[in-house]
Amino acid sequence: MKTEKEKAVLMLKTCRGQIDATLKMIDDGRYCMDVVNQILAAEALLKKANKLIIKQHMEKCVKNAFDKVDIDEKMAEVIDVLNKVMK
Repeated sequence: MKTEKEKAVLMLKTCRGQIDATLKMIDDGRYCMDVVNQILAAEALLKKANKLIIKQHMEKCVKNAFDKVDIDEKMAEVIDVLNKVMK
């Protein structure tokens, strides 16, 4: 079974391919709504990859921080990122 990190990397590589395809679509003068749909697909993959990375951070880094003194710092990082993601 793949880890969250491996899944996120695969999603990001797929997203990179979608972005390259989107640029080609624009260069080729493709229908605007097709381009928009391709961009939306890339955005969805970025969001999914971001969620996986946040999940892994919570399960590894934050969990490990409970054993150490820097839990407040880790929690502040998570809250900051969640505020950005939820905008």
